[in-house]
This record gives sequence, structure tokens and C-alpha cells, in this order.
Amino acid sequence: MRIITFIFAILIASISIVSGQGIGSPGTVKDDGKFAASTKQLNQFFRRFNGEESPTDGNVRFYPGDSSYRNVALRRGFLEILFDNQTSSISQNLKREFIDSVLSSVNPKYLNFHRNGWLAEVQADFLYKGKREKATLILKLQAEGLGYEWVIDQVSFPPFKNIFNKPVGDNKDFLHPLSHELGFMNLRRAFQDSNSPEAYTESTFTPDYLTLFLYEMKQNNIRYQTVTDVKFHFFQIDGWYFEVHQFNRPGFNTGWLISNLVKLNPGDKETIQKYIYDQN
Repeated sequence: MRIITFIFAILIASISIVSGQGIGSPGTVKDDGKFAASTKQLNQFFRRFNGEESPTDGNVRFYPGDSSYRNVALRRGFLEILFDNQTSSISQNLKREFIDSVLSSVNPKYLNFHRNGWLAEVQADFLYKGKREKATLILKLQAEGLGYEWVIDQVSFPPFKNIFNKPVGDNKDFLHPLSHELGFMNLRRAFQDSNSPEAYTESTFTPDYLTLFLYEMKQNNIRYQTVTDVKFHFFQIDGWYFEVHQFNRPGFNTGWLISNLVKLNPGDKETIQKYIYDQN
């Protein structure tokens, strides 16, 4: 354990020295540990969070039975460098409270790649009827056969945002409760005379934007262009929410890092999920 702590002390000290020199400043050593410090892949973020790889060589994995597997000192050292320390506004006290909660001797907490409780948010560009538009795709993992696959769970697409603004109150058209006596002939009002046919749906009606998005794609009205950004939302740690984003920049504080951290109060999880799914 003392050896692991010593290695991390050297690693964190070198990070502090280089960041103190300034990005791109003269005298910065080209390769003095940055490769080891950078969390290059999201899978590596999982391993480091859980304490399942060597602090000096990410190619060396630790497995159950190894003396260093999920070692507390190893995990603490990794957790200290898994935060965005350059641009995020996460306080040191909040980081410390989170790390202490994760490393609890009574109930230590780990991330599980195959367990529910984390989502991918992908920003992508599409052509919609000849115009370039941005879309936000929410993806999640699901079991498939002997493995897993990413599936699209929801989409937020600005051109669809206001097309189902259902009227309410006195402004809402309706079908008279005796319409059945007329053989529903007054459906003409909903399907021919109205610009808001959604007004005639039940009060709990919610449009399925993903189905609409896929339909428009099948009609060749939407055409994929490119992915512009990716981030991940985690709810797997009880009482906490955090966001992981990729940072490509000089220095040691780079790669997949925690960019946002929230200690959850009752009801906060549902509020954040609605925000992610653009349901506010």
C-alpha cells in the first residue's frame, strides 16, 4: 500500500509542477508521465474509478485475487486525478466528500459497465430538408444475445420542438361529448379544419419524437452528417450524479474526466433525468 501511495504522490506532484509552468510553456517535458496520467478511454475511466489497473501502466490490469485489486490507496490516487481541474467549478470540499463516500470502508461504491444507471449523450449534425441541424441523442446499453449493444433511447431535435404545442384551456378545440350520435362526422374539425390535430388527443398525450425522427430519416428528409460531441451521465453512485466529458488539451489533466458533480437531494435525480431527456 505504501508503494502505491508513493507512486501516486510522485504522479500528482508532477502534474502540479507542469500545470504551474503554464500550458505550452518552455521547459515542459514532452513525455514525463502525461501518457500514464491521461485517461484515454472511457473503459479506462471505469477501471481507474474502481482501482483495477496499474497507476503507471494502463496496460496492466488488476483482477480479483491480485493484492492491488480495488486497493483503497490506489483508488484514492486515481479519483484525485479523474476530475477536470482546469475548467469545472466543482469545489474541493465537494470532491473530498464524494471521494470519501465512494471509498467508504462500510459501503464502498464501484461503477459497473453493464449495469443500468448511466447514459451517453451524443450531439450530432444532420441535414433536415437541406438545412444543417443539430440533434441530441440519448443512448443506453441493453443486453443483446450473449453481449450488449448501445441503443438510441430518445432524441431532441429543434425542428420538432414546437410542432406539437397542444392548446390548453379555452383555446383548446374539442369534440363534443355527443359526437358519437353523429357517427363522429365532426372529425373533419380535427383532421381537415384544424392546424392543431393534437388538440383532440387525450390530456396525457406525449409525442414520440424518436419515432418521428426515424420516420423522417426513412423518408430521406433527415440525413446524418457527423458527431460533434459526446458526454456521459452517471447515476450509479447512490446519492450522487456526475458527468464525464473528454478533454483534449496539453498537460496532464486530460482525457475522460468528471466535469460536473452533484450531491442529490430527494427528487433531484428525476429532475436531472428530465433535463437530460429534454422533458422540462
